[in-house]
Amino acid sequence: MYKSKITYFLFALTLILVLSWTTISKLPNALTCQQSNVVQATGSERHYTHPDKVIVEPWRGEHHVYAIFMIPGGYLNDKFFTVTIKGAGTFCGVFNFAGTTVADGVYAKPGHYLMKALFKTRIAVGLIAQGKKDELKDPRNWRVGYTKIEEKR
Repeated sequence: MYKSKITYFLFALTLILVLSWTTISKLPNALTCQQSNVVQATGSERHYTHPDKVIVEPWRGEHHVYAIFMIPGGYLNDKFFTVTIKGAGTFCGVFNFAGTTVADGVYAKPGHYLMKALFKTRIAVGLIAQGKKDELKDPRNWRVGYTKIEEKR
């Protein structure tokens, strides 16, 4: 009697996990990029930078997979960033806050500002499950474009 209850419980738990994973994996990923430039250049020369710091701690909950980018003053960033992981594709994300001079132990150089780029926790967990944590932590895989702010004449 006791063994059959455990068997039913384990079966139900397994079924719930499989159905949950199937449902979550079918959710549309609004932040998957089809192209590397999210915002088209405005005619000015386009520059790209990688983050000064990358944090990958999804076990701490939402908003614990992010990067800190340093952008020169007088330049406007794309408002989106990309993360390219070989074998998984290119993912986009949005910035959490407007420019600041200090964020998570990173200090902006004079004439620069910092932007915190939030990466979707659900996608990060999936990439880690695929064995791509080191690639996710690599700043060279994160990138944001920026261009000079054009002065109105």
